[in-house]
Amino acid sequence: MERGDIVTVQIEDMSSEGQGIGRADGLVIFVPHTVVGDVAEVRLTKVKKRFAFSHLKEILKPSEYRTDIEPCGGMAEGCGGCSFFPMEYGLQLEVKEKQIREKLRRLAEIEEPPLEPIIGMEPEDNNGLGCFRYRNKAGFPVSTGGIITRKGGIVENLGVPAVGFYRARSHEVVDAPECYLQSGAAMAAAAALRQFMIEDNITGWDPKWEKGLMKQLIVKTGFRTGEVMVILTINGKGIPNMQKLAEMLDDAVYEAGYSLESIVLRNLKGEDTVAAGKNVIRDQIGDLTFEISPASFYQVNPVQTERLYDKVREYCGFSAKADACDPSAMPEALQENGEKPVILDLYCGVGTIGLYCADEAEQIIGIEIVKDAVLDANRNAVVNGIVNARYICGKAEEILPLYAGQKKDSGRTANLKEDASVKTDPNLAEAISRASIAILDPPRAGCRPELLEAVIDLGVERIVYVSCDPATLARDIKFLGEHGYDLQEATPVDMFPHTAEVETVALLSQL
Repeated sequence: MERGDIVTVQIEDMSSEGQGIGRADGLVIFVPHTVVGDVAEVRLTKVKKRFAFSHLKEILKPSEYRTDIEPCGGMAEGCGGCSFFPMEYGLQLEVKEKQIREKLRRLAEIEEPPLEPIIGMEPEDNNGLGCFRYRNKAGFPVSTGGIITRKGGIVENLGVPAVGFYRARSHEVVDAPECYLQSGAAMAAAAALRQFMIEDNITGWDPKWEKGLMKQLIVKTGFRTGEVMVILTINGKGIPNMQKLAEMLDDAVYEAGYSLESIVLRNLKGEDTVAAGKNVIRDQIGDLTFEISPASFYQVNPVQTERLYDKVREYCGFSAKADACDPSAMPEALQENGEKPVILDLYCGVGTIGLYCADEAEQIIGIEIVKDAVLDANRNAVVNGIVNARYICGKAEEILPLYAGQKKDSGRTANLKEDASVKTDPNLAEAISRASIAILDPPRAGCRPELLEAVIDLGVERIVYVSCDPATLARDIKFLGEHGYDLQEATPVDMFPHTAEVETVALLSQL
C-alpha cells in the first residue's frame, strides 16, 4: 500500500491520541474523527512498514456509538482538539479506562491492575450542562486570514481575523465562532475581540514573519464566583483604541452572565501589565477560595477538580472534604498517637491540592519551581487562614534529595546545587524527616528519578500520585514498585471530556 491509496477500514479501537484504529492488508491504520464501530473510507497520507496514517474521506457506515451532535458548528475537524467528540460519552469513559489499564499492564508490568471505575461527569453537573462548557480557561491563538507583510516590514490586514484554535499538527489558526468545551464568558470575549479587530483593522499574528499586533487571547473564568480575567498577548506596547475594546469585552462578558474583573496585556517576553481592573480573580474549590493570577496554573475543570481532590484526600487516609477525618483510615503510625501527618506536596503549583488537605495535616510542605506559583500558593494559604502550609521555590528533584540524604545517611552529601535558604532551616529539615505522605503532581513527563529516589529515602508511608499521562505514571509506578512501594489502587478521573486526555490518582504504600 502507498500514500494516496483509498481503502475501507472498520474502526476496532482508539489510540491514546484519540484516533480510530483499523486494519487493512496487515497494516494498522490510524484514522482521525472516527469512533469504534465506524466503517470508513480513508486516504493514506503516510505509510510505514507496519502502520499508516490517513485522512477520513467518508463514514460509510456510522457506529452505534457515534453521536448526532454537530461538533462546535462543524469546527471539530478543523481544530482537531476534540478527538473524542463524535463518540458517545459512556464509550469515551470506557476507552480511557481501558487505555490506563493497558498502560499499567504493559509498562508497570502489573498483570491485574487495581483500577477503580473512572469518575466521569454527570448530566446534572455544571448547572445542567454536564460534560459541556466545563473549561474555566480558554486559550485562543489569533491570526488574520489575509495578513501580508510588505517590504519594509509593513503589515497589512487583508482578511478576516481568526480567533480560534490551531489546526491539528500545524500552526494554522482555525477560526472558532463556537466551542462547546469553553465557558460562555470565553466564547463571548472571543467574539468581541474578533469584532473589534474587524472594526478597527487590527492585525493578527503572522508566525512566519513574526509580525502583527494581536497574538493570543486567554480567558480565565471563576465558575463559582462568576469573575473573569482576559489576557491579551500583543506584539507591541499597547492596543489602539483600548478603551473601546475594554467596553466591548465588558459588555460581551456581562451579557454571557459573568463579570469582567481584569484585563491584562502580555508582551512577547511574557511580561504582564494590568490594563484595567484587578491583578487577580477568585474562585472556589470546596470550602476554599483561591486567587488566580495571570500566570497561575489552575485545574481547568472545576467540577471534576473537586472530585479529584476528594480522591486525593481519601488516598491520604482522610474523608471527603465535608466530613470528619476517619481515624481508622489514617496511616498506621498515626493511629497510635492520634498525630496528624506531615505532607509533602511536590510539584505543588499554586498549592491547591495541599491546601485542600491542610485541615487534616500537621504541616503541608510544598515545593514548586515557578516563582509566581509559589507566591500564589502562599497568598492562597493566607486568604483561607491556613497557617500550617509552607511553600519553597525550587526544583523538587534538587531540594528534596538534600533532606532525604540527611535522613538516610547524615554523612552523605548530594552532588546538587544547594539552596542556602533551605539548607540552613533546621525546622524545615526536621519536619521533612517526619513526612509520612508525599503527594506527587508532576507535569506530563512524570517525576525525575532523583525525586523518586528522595521520596524512597525519606521512607514515607504513602505516595499519592496525580498524573495527566498514563504512560509516565506506569513508568514511575514500576520504578517505585522495584523500591518497595506497591500500587494499592488507582482511579481515573475524566477531567477533559471529548478529548483523549485523562487524569489518574494512584495510591502506593510500602510493601
